Amino acid sequence: MNKLKVLQITDSLNVGGTEVLAVNIANSLTEYCIASHFCCTREEGELKEKLDKKVGYLYLNKKSILDLKSLFKLKKYVVDNKINIIHAHSTSLFFSFCLKFLNPNIKLIWHNHTGANYYLKGLKFRVIKFLSRFSNAIINVSKELDFWTKEKLKHKNSFKLNNFPLFITSEKITKLKGEHGKRIVFLAALRSEKDHLTLLKSFREFHKFNTDWTLHLIGKDYLNTYSKQIRNFISEENLSNAIYMYDMCSDIQNILQQATIGVLSSKSEGLPIALLEYGLAKLPVIVTNVGECNTVITDTISGFLVKPNNTEKFASKLNILANSKALRNGFGIEHYKNVTQNYSKELFINNLLAIYTSTFD
Repeated sequence: MNKLKVLQITDSLNVGGTEVLAVNIANSLTEYCIASHFCCTREEGELKEKLDKKVGYLYLNKKSILDLKSLFKLKKYVVDNKINIIHAHSTSLFFSFCLKFLNPNIKLIWHNHTGANYYLKGLKFRVIKFLSRFSNAIINVSKELDFWTKEKLKHKNSFKLNNFPLFITSEKITKLKGEHGKRIVFLAALRSEKDHLTLLKSFREFHKFNTDWTLHLIGKDYLNTYSKQIRNFISEENLSNAIYMYDMCSDIQNILQQATIGVLSSKSEGLPIALLEYGLAKLPVIVTNVGECNTVITDTISGFLVKPNNTEKFASKLNILANSKALRNGFGIEHYKNVTQNYSKELFINNLLAIYTSTFD
């Protein structure tokens, strides 16, 4: 087998779970003497500056689903750098398939991050199933997705691989508003599957009896109908002095050092990087029982698990956690232990390299 020369592909370099993991993989591979490259197809973002200087970089500025100019530019880069593995993340699968069509000898790995894929039906499912046939291996971030890949996509080379957290910068840029020791943080792009509205309703009820606590929403604002609903709710409920929106931020370590509780209110998940980052920061958490969250969090031991879309229960758990510093400390320590022991970079990369090499057998 030739030396591994690997290209990570994402649609953007905005700060999000998929993108952060892809950048962390690319950077980490250089430590293992792997020729590591990164391709951003559509939109550059803050994470570009976090790529290691040893990582080869290509930006395509792709304008459409099938942008032939970008495709042939990518092909040339792959040929020139003798890349033999394409590691496609989430929605970059189609463009990576097109590349493999032009370069059949390339090994294509699809990294399936999206928990909602489990529920795909109709045309979208059929498209994914067709494209997956050209993947030499599929990496899934949850047991649910791994089952879906094997049983629904009928893919024989499917792997479940835990995400790993790694703060990409120690910079201190963002200053959270509100009172120290009474801040709740939610790391998630403003997308409907993250279900910010359930959290906002829960916080509204919680805040009636805990008026000095604040909620901080960290994540890309797409300025669409969904984000407008969030803004309207905050305004209509007169919570502008209690709920703050920061858009996309890269200094996550700094933000979590200022936080008291971490939350996730998602309707669907794979294995959220945010939940692992909460663990690195020793934050107690309240999360919905979706995707792999219940393998990271043991209910009442390292955090609280609640059913999705359960406003009353989420508010109740917020109240309990906010009013017990001892419980918060205990949850945070247990969460940290689990993340550092079972979701390490070293474990991830060693397993990933085994997957890469298996595609040449």
